[in-house]
Amino acid sequence: MPLLPLLVFVVGTGSLGAEIAAVRLLSPHFGASTIVWANTIGVVLVALSLGYWLGGRLADRHPHMRGLCLLALSAAGLLAVVPFAADPLLGVAVDALDEISAGAFIGSLFAVLTLVAVPVLLLGAVSPYAIRLAVSKVEEAGTVAGRLYALSTAGSLVGTLCSALLLIPLVGTRRTFLIFALTISLVAVAGLRPVRRYALAPAVIAALIALPVGTLKAQSDAGRVIYETETEYQYARVIERPDGRRQLELNEGQTRHSLYDPDSVLTGDYWDGHVVLPFARRRTPPARVALLGNAAGTVARAYGQLFPDARVDGVEIDVELSKIGRRYFDLRGSRLHLYHEDARPFLRRVDARYDVISLDVYRQPYIPFYLTTVEFFALARDHLAPGGVVIVNVGHPEGHDDLERVLTATLGEVFPHVLRDPVKPTNTQLVAAKEPLSARRLRRAAPRLPPILRPVAAGAARRLGPPLQGGSVYTDDKAPVEWLIDKSIVDYAAGARE
Repeated sequence: MPLLPLLVFVVGTGSLGAEIAAVRLLSPHFGASTIVWANTIGVVLVALSLGYWLGGRLADRHPHMRGLCLLALSAAGLLAVVPFAADPLLGVAVDALDEISAGAFIGSLFAVLTLVAVPVLLLGAVSPYAIRLAVSKVEEAGTVAGRLYALSTAGSLVGTLCSALLLIPLVGTRRTFLIFALTISLVAVAGLRPVRRYALAPAVIAALIALPVGTLKAQSDAGRVIYETETEYQYARVIERPDGRRQLELNEGQTRHSLYDPDSVLTGDYWDGHVVLPFARRRTPPARVALLGNAAGTVARAYGQLFPDARVDGVEIDVELSKIGRRYFDLRGSRLHLYHEDARPFLRRVDARYDVISLDVYRQPYIPFYLTTVEFFALARDHLAPGGVVIVNVGHPEGHDDLERVLTATLGEVFPHVLRDPVKPTNTQLVAAKEPLSARRLRRAAPRLPPILRPVAAGAARRLGPPLQGGSVYTDDKAPVEWLIDKSIVDYAAGARE
C-alpha cells in the first residue's frame, strides 16, 4: 500500500480506537453510563469536524507530504501523552467536582475535552490534507476522495474492533493508546526526510509501551489498598482497615459496593435490610433468593450463614467482582450459585421462581435505565413464588428523593403493595409484593429470626412505612434516569452552596 493511503488508514484506526480507549480511561472516575458515552462521542465528532476544516486549510497553504507527515506525527505524540496525563488530571477533576457534587455529565465532558479533543482534531485533519495531495486532476477528485475516505472509515472500523476486542483486554488501556500512537508515528516518519532525524519519536513511544503500568489508585484515606484491578467493566479496589474490615470500591471510589467484617455477617448498613425485609410479607425463611448486583457478595454471605438452607443465585455482570468476593469477602457456600451476566437477560432466561429478588445495581451514581422500568418489574413479578417480594436499593443524594418517587411509581404499576424503609439519608429500600406487606408482620417475625437479626428486624419495622407519591412511571421506551439523577445531584449541590 502506498504511503499516503496507508497513513490515512492508520490514522483512521487511531481516531476511533482512541474513542473506545478514552471511555475506559474515564470509567474508573465517572462510570461508563450513556452520559459518558454521549460526551465522548460528541466531543470526538466535534473534534473530527474541526479537524476536517483545519486539514483543508493547512493543505492549501502547505501542499506537500512533509507537512502532512508532521501533522500526523504531532497527533501521534499527543495521543501518546493522553494516558499519562489522565490519572493526575482526572484525579484533580474528580476532587474539584466532588466539592460541588457535580454529576458525571460535567466531569466527563471536561475530561474528554481536555484529554482527547486536540489529538483527535489533528487526526481528523489528515484525511482532507491527504485528499489535497492525492488529487492531481480535477476530473479525479471524486474518485480520490471516495477512495481515501473509504480507507479512513475502514481504519476506524478496525481501530474500534481492535481496541475493544483485542488491545484493551490483552494489554490494557494505556498501551492501547500507545500502540495506536506508535503505528501512526512509524508511518508518518516514513514520509519524512531524513528519517533518522524523526525516528526518535516512535522510539520514545515504543519505550513507553515497555514501561510497567503500575498501580491505578493506590492511595486511600479509608485504609490500606490490598488489591486493585481494571476489570472488563470498571476499576475495582479493596480497602482494608486496621481492624480487618474491608470494603469494595468501584470506579470513582465515592461509594462502598460491598463490605466485609471478619467478626460478623452483618454490616450495620443498608445491606442488612435485604435479609430482614422479606419478613414484612413472609412467615418462613426464603427457599430461593436472587441477588441482582451481587458485587463481592455482602448479602450472599449473610444469607449463606443465617439461612443456610436457602439457595442463593448471585447475579453479577463482572466476573472479576466474584473473584474478589471469594478471595477477600468470604464469598462461599454450598447453596451459592454465581451467574456472570446482566440482571435482566438473566431473569428473562431462567424459569426459576424466587421468594426474594433483590436489586442493587449501580455504577455510581447511575442505575441502568432498563432496570427501572415497568417491563423489568413485570419480569421480576413473573419470577416470584407465592409470598415472594422484590427489594430495591435506591441510592440518592441526601434530601433528594426524585429517583425513589420514580421507582415507587413504576413498581406501583406492577405490584399492588409497596413499602419504603428509609434506612439511611442516602439509601432507601423499597419492598414490593403481590400480597399485603406490613411492619406488623416484620415485628411478629423478628422473634423467630436468628438472634443477630432480631434487632435489625425491629429497627426496620420501626422505619417501614407507606411509599412516597408523585413520581413518573418509567418504561423501556422512556426512562431518563441519567437526567433525573444528574438533576438531583445538581440540585443537591445548589442547596449545599446556599
